[in-house]
Amino acid sequence: MAARAQLRYYRSSPRKVRLVADMVRGKSIEPALTSLQLSPKYAARDVEKLVRSALANLEQSQPGVDVDRVFISRITVDGGPSMKRGRPASKVVQMHRILKRMCHVTVELDVREA
Repeated sequence: MAARAQLRYYRSSPRKVRLVADMVRGKSIEPALTSLQLSPKYAARDVEKLVRSALANLEQSQPGVDVDRVFISRITVDGGPSMKRGRPASKVVQMHRILKRMCHVTVELDVREA
């Protein structure tokens, strides 16, 4: 049985967070958390917190689960809403549009069969 955790409306572009998600997809918990701790990416810290939250959810739903057999079965990064901002430009154009992107991250953990 899988456990999941979601991070919604995360203030980083989906493209940047997908780089971090691809790093840990399919890995066991210990190597995944280690690689997230050592990663210089800004989003790695928040993805690590999300993985730890999913692990706590799994331990809550299945007491006594063997943590060594737990792995990240699915991690997805979907686009969220964009905040529209503007930057002054020439008198002809008046304003350049700036999109401040957000994303939703979902992590699912599962237990490998022995």
